[in-house]
Amino acid sequence: MDTTVTTGTEESVWGGGNQPLNASYGKMMMWFFIVSDALTFSGFLVSYGFSRFKFIETWPIADEVFTHVPFFHGNYPMIYVAFMTFVLIMSSVTMVLAVDAGHKMMQKKVILYMFLTIIGGAIFVGSQAWEWATFIKGDYGALETKGGRILQFVDAETGERAALADFSKALPEDRVKHEKSEGVWFMQDGYKTSFSLNEVVAGFKATPNILIRTETINEEGEKTLLSRQESLAKLKNATQVVEGANLIHNEYGSRLFADFFFFITGFHGFHVFSGVLINIIIFFNIILGTYERRGHYEMVEKVGLYWHFVDLVWVFVFTFFYLV
Repeated sequence: MDTTVTTGTEESVWGGGNQPLNASYGKMMMWFFIVSDALTFSGFLVSYGFSRFKFIETWPIADEVFTHVPFFHGNYPMIYVAFMTFVLIMSSVTMVLAVDAGHKMMQKKVILYMFLTIIGGAIFVGSQAWEWATFIKGDYGALETKGGRILQFVDAETGERAALADFSKALPEDRVKHEKSEGVWFMQDGYKTSFSLNEVVAGFKATPNILIRTETINEEGEKTLLSRQESLAKLKNATQVVEGANLIHNEYGSRLFADFFFFITGFHGFHVFSGVLINIIIFFNIILGTYERRGHYEMVEKVGLYWHFVDLVWVFVFTFFYLV
């Protein structure tokens, strides 16, 4: 029979005390934050998934939306988003190396790897800002109907999307702007599209090779292309021109798509931006020898947990928002 007496000095990972699971207070609090934040992101992604499958027949196709690459003209579906993902994942690798170097008290290596992590995070945030600007600006334009549906244009000869600038007919009387120099006082000129509805309609009627494509996805997984007669009939329901996307209008399709894009990627981008700022502070503390004097680099490990978390969240955002 075991008669071993358990004393208060016996060490056990499940014994509670000041350091449960042998983790410091700071690391435990970081884990609490990560768990709570993970639940928040989970709620966002579940909401996105519910909305997408509820309106799956009109949901924009990601390969037709995210096709831009800086300094290159053409159709490159998902290439730049894949590059952003690669950069962020590699920054997570450099963070692992920084934490490992910190455990070995190798200050110079910690400085190097933290610097590379900061550069990777900055590239990602800058890339996301560029992607936002491109998404907001748009490059084709579309029409919106009375029911809020989006009508896009296709060149029947090539099968490619047609931009409003490719066929719209200039009508000078529709583009008159109120200017202070003309004696009309105004606070500011409101949002104005490059072409008016009348200009788009006139140009469409004068260009027989242009057809309308609705946002409804057919059995082949492509948006429905109307005949010329159907396109002319559908054109009568148009109420306004839409260029790019915002929280009210979206040339790519469902307005909810733009809402979720701005909210989810923006919330994640804020996390990455905050992580970059925190990493910069830690970086300068390392240079000043703060953690050398403390005898440990636990602060690097704690910020590393946060950085790995935002990287992991992006993997889920990239998978469910861009790929699926």
